[in-house]
Amino acid sequence: MSVNSLLKKLPFGPWRNAGPLVSVVRLSGIIGAGGALRPGLTLAALAPILERAFAPKEQAAVALIVNSPGGSPVQSALIAKRIRALAEEKKIPVLAFCEDAAASGGYWLACAADEIWADEASVVGSIGVVSSGFGLHELIARHGIERRLYTAGENKVLLDPFSPERADGVERLKSLQADVHDAFKALVRERRGSRLVGDEAELFSGAFWAGRKAKELGLIDGLGDLRGVLRGRYGDKVRLRVVEAERGWFRGKLGFGTALPGTNAGTNAGTALADALPAAAVAAVEERLMWSRLGL
Repeated sequence: MSVNSLLKKLPFGPWRNAGPLVSVVRLSGIIGAGGALRPGLTLAALAPILERAFAPKEQAAVALIVNSPGGSPVQSALIAKRIRALAEEKKIPVLAFCEDAAASGGYWLACAADEIWADEASVVGSIGVVSSGFGLHELIARHGIERRLYTAGENKVLLDPFSPERADGVERLKSLQADVHDAFKALVRERRGSRLVGDEAELFSGAFWAGRKAKELGLIDGLGDLRGVLRGRYGDKVRLRVVEAERGWFRGKLGFGTALPGTNAGTNAGTALADALPAAAVAAVEERLMWSRLGL
């Protein structure tokens, strides 16, 4: 018997009035590797957080706060699978709460929960797959730039942005997208089951909806926020245990104080920051574009 169980059997002490425990994990941002200054959601980063969230033996549930426009389908699948594996191993119910958006990969994560809740203004759905890029071959031609590309294997480069678009490359990309889309649809059917009441052609078209319509379609179970739903279910004394990443010193993260032998620590820190900024800027633009697809 655990120490907590023994304490609860005693007729005195503050633990007698302790309410049910719910661990809370925030899944916020783009799903994928991200950058040094703007990390994304990946299984590697979330695995220890999820382990700690499911660790307490006597807790009522684990709550996921989802706020993501999507990203990597692979990382979405890996994270969702880990959540389900831990939920089944620990026999703990999981509830997801959508904030601004649980769209595309964000909805994939929400489907790892046994129940999905959202605000009336939350954006939910976008069950589809998207790839984007640019065609720059005419631009470089106007400036007298010649593209030279050498490969071993005729299909090594099918969608080079500096070369004219190839029909076989587009066909192969669409085939790949269809495979990923099928996996996404299978996951939604498995997790939502008979709760889905909308027409599949519409549900799986890549469209997205606000919370109330998402509830009508069976994509979510109800409208509400984390605190209100959990207090209504487990009582006013429910305890929310927020589980976050263990963070080191900010200076250490940016390389401050970790000079190489014979170099200046401040110079190294400045160099590390300068090297990270361009990647962070690109990641920020990509993230902004993903949110803008949802009108957010």
